[in-house]
Amino acid sequence: MNVLVAGGAGFIGSHLCEALLQSGHRVVALDNFLTGHRENVAHLEDDPAFSLIEADIAGPLPDLSAEAVFHLASAASPEGYRRYPIETLITNSVGTYQLLEIATRQRARFLFTSTSEVYGDPAVHPQPETYWGNVNPIGPRACYDEGKRFAEALTINYVQQKGIDARIVRIFNTYGPRNDPEDGRVIPNFVSQALSGSPITVYGDGRQSRSFCYISDLVEGLVRAMFSEGTAGEVFNLGNPEEYQVGVLADRVRTLAGSSSSILHVPARPEEIARRRPDITKARSVLGWSPTVPLDEGLRLTLAWFREALATRASTSA
Repeated sequence: MNVLVAGGAGFIGSHLCEALLQSGHRVVALDNFLTGHRENVAHLEDDPAFSLIEADIAGPLPDLSAEAVFHLASAASPEGYRRYPIETLITNSVGTYQLLEIATRQRARFLFTSTSEVYGDPAVHPQPETYWGNVNPIGPRACYDEGKRFAEALTINYVQQKGIDARIVRIFNTYGPRNDPEDGRVIPNFVSQALSGSPITVYGDGRQSRSFCYISDLVEGLVRAMFSEGTAGEVFNLGNPEEYQVGVLADRVRTLAGSSSSILHVPARPEEIARRRPDITKARSVLGWSPTVPLDEGLRLTLAWFREALATRASTSA
């Protein structure tokens, strides 16, 4: 099958491209490298079934042929969308429209990757797909949260009005190799700090909770959501329902890294989310999916990749 992956050089996108190629698909990755990195897919570029096109999905696009379109093209980390708030909004509005039009013309399957951030600071815990969320439309996260919420509405209207075969996946915290060490997410922050011996910075008292899904589990869920029959018009949470306090996670990373880093509490960020955990009942029942990689195993794999990546950066900058 010809598969288009927008955002294919990003953290999740690069792993998805890899998995699709291993399954025998032909993959075209689109990326403007605003927050994605060419080196994430460098190991794929010799594969004749893979091609990489530098393009902004909100701008002019080349003629593309696809039987399935994965839309992962958006800044997704706090550092990314705070640095590029307008670009994030345009990608999730104009960019989503353009990809939906491609899927409509090509009669292709379509999958939009949304986010757990559409739930905002949730009043319901854990969060099911039926929860509408509690989001500040003009707050510090609004460019990402509301961009994704608009894109969800646009996608579902294309299903209802144009009959396209589209579905929405809300991704909860995901981690693993190729996480950008500087993207501001909690695990890349903690791992980078632990490996460098710097203080591990915990925002607030560390009692806020998160759930962490290893990248291979997440990619398997994306593939199942796209290619399982009967999923058009559906919304799925994908994430690991095990919940950890951020302060506990910091100590766990430090221990697994064998680090002597101290743990430093700093002021909480504006509108810090108190609790975040997915209800994945629907993904289990409809997709037959649930995560299988335990946190300690995923952290060991992530630490191993970060050690190599940080050492490479240090040697090239010396």
